[in-house]
Amino acid sequence: MEKAKRPKQLQETTTRIPTGCGNLYITIAEHDGKPFEVFSTLGKAGGCSKCYAEAVSRCISLGLRYGIPISEFIDQLENLACPSPTMEDGIRIASCPDAIAKAMKEKGE
Repeated sequence: MEKAKRPKQLQETTTRIPTGCGNLYITIAEHDGKPFEVFSTLGKAGGCSKCYAEAVSRCISLGLRYGIPISEFIDQLENLACPSPTMEDGIRIASCPDAIAKAMKEKGE
């Protein structure tokens, strides 16, 4: 399987989800109507959590470029729990990876 080349321009959607680590901003870029890249940034600077969220997003982006369906990532990340869960609109956000999974699921499998 070949890695897809990144087009010059992509359409993006950014979602803000509160987590136990602060606000997580998740950007999903699409190409040909499918998720192509995922970026995540915690609202506060520095720290291990910010690095961890970025690392998870980079791995997802790489997998998407190799053709792994987004549903595979959602299945692996959804409901992973940390010690500081939050609630958003009556939905439990169990961790930063869970927030990323929920944003991807909302964007559409």
